[in-house]
Amino acid sequence: MTTLLDSTRLLFELQRSHHITRSLAGLTSPEEIAKRVTDGAIDQFGCAFARIWLVESDRTALRLVASSGLYTHINGSFARVPMGAYKVGKIAQNCVSFLSNNLPEEPWVKDRDWAIANQIQGFAGYPLVVDGQAIGVLAIFSRQPLAAEFLEVLQGLCSTVTVALQTALQYRKDRQGLVSGVNNTQALSDRLARILDTTRLTMVGTESTLRPSQTYLFLQVGEVLNQLDCSYCRLTYGRGDVSLEAIVGLDNDDGSQVEEAFGSVLVALHSLGGTLQLQRSREQAAMQVSFQVPVYAPTTACDVSLYIVCRQHLLQLAFTQLAYVTGLVVATHRESGGLVLTDNTNEINRGDRVLWVRQRIDPPPTEAVACLNLSLTPTQFREVIETVMRGETWGIERNSTEPSLDISSREQEIAGLLAMGMRDRDIAQKLHISESTVKFHMNKVMAKLKSRTRYQALYQLTSKGWL
Repeated sequence: MTTLLDSTRLLFELQRSHHITRSLAGLTSPEEIAKRVTDGAIDQFGCAFARIWLVESDRTALRLVASSGLYTHINGSFARVPMGAYKVGKIAQNCVSFLSNNLPEEPWVKDRDWAIANQIQGFAGYPLVVDGQAIGVLAIFSRQPLAAEFLEVLQGLCSTVTVALQTALQYRKDRQGLVSGVNNTQALSDRLARILDTTRLTMVGTESTLRPSQTYLFLQVGEVLNQLDCSYCRLTYGRGDVSLEAIVGLDNDDGSQVEEAFGSVLVALHSLGGTLQLQRSREQAAMQVSFQVPVYAPTTACDVSLYIVCRQHLLQLAFTQLAYVTGLVVATHRESGGLVLTDNTNEINRGDRVLWVRQRIDPPPTEAVACLNLSLTPTQFREVIETVMRGETWGIERNSTEPSLDISSREQEIAGLLAMGMRDRDIAQKLHISESTVKFHMNKVMAKLKSRTRYQALYQLTSKGWL
């Protein structure tokens, strides 16, 4: 890595990080996921060595679970780092990323002679954060200086890695509960009741066992509701879906804080085919929140292997999750003549049957047998696969005449930052504008899309390929 990292170089590094995240498909072991990431950091970024620590359950220390490059052992002096100790422990404790290009002179370095002897100059550490708390830390050591923009690359990489690790950790916890007889997979209503201990929770319908990813999503929603002024909550099991409805107080808030609070679960919700609806009361004193997630039994009726290779982290994660929910096999390697889901013409080989992720209004490539966007439900995705396997096409004609959206570059920029999870004040600081200006631009976008909430607007922009 060089000190010069302009926009072209940044995009190149982001593309390298996509190679790492694509390799995580199908992995359920946190240690295996972590090792795949550190190995990828060595291969793709050319760093000296890379490590991942995970926070222990009592949150008093971090445990080294993967190390690649110069050091591959995980049982040395830094196998266990107390929370708040050294730079790694401080990154986990404060959830703040860090970059330095003068490692031997940093006062926190334990062994400066080691850094000099191994010619280690650059260090970048990034927290893996869920709900405001770190579950781990990724650290990269380099013999070359690291550009400040490299933290942008790590931000995109770590957002996907965090989701993969958290899902794997929850999966392990549920599996251990089954083996030990501890009821960690007890009814969702019981687990929600413990989280929403001051909120009246009711349940409608016959409760059934959900997938770990679905259960975890509802528990995340419960944690968010617990932080808000939630006065009522109802869990409903329908014939083909599960919904969670709640009423939260607004006080003097215009509802934007409620919208922002649910931003952390929006990507996971859409990747599982779910929807979010926010509706204010007539008196503007409360907001009704409604989450709905489809529940489908896994099916391998198509017996199809799908290779997914997208440029955007959001698309890669969303379609990988959608494929798993649908019951497809997500391939880790491309098969000759197989199905390839992509948004990048450079990833198309001769003979591929391409499921094309539509971007803007550009026509799909000639290899495309289907044209997709993020509005697909698992049922629709299953229909796409079955249609393509019959030798027919899906969605090619009607997706070719999509009208363009008349939004300004500033509106598009602000919407993109919101989609990345940034808050109004963070965007205002980044763009050197006021928070009211951020709200003004987003209100204009919502009006053009006829959306009632920001998240409806962001969903439309993303699903139609306009963002």
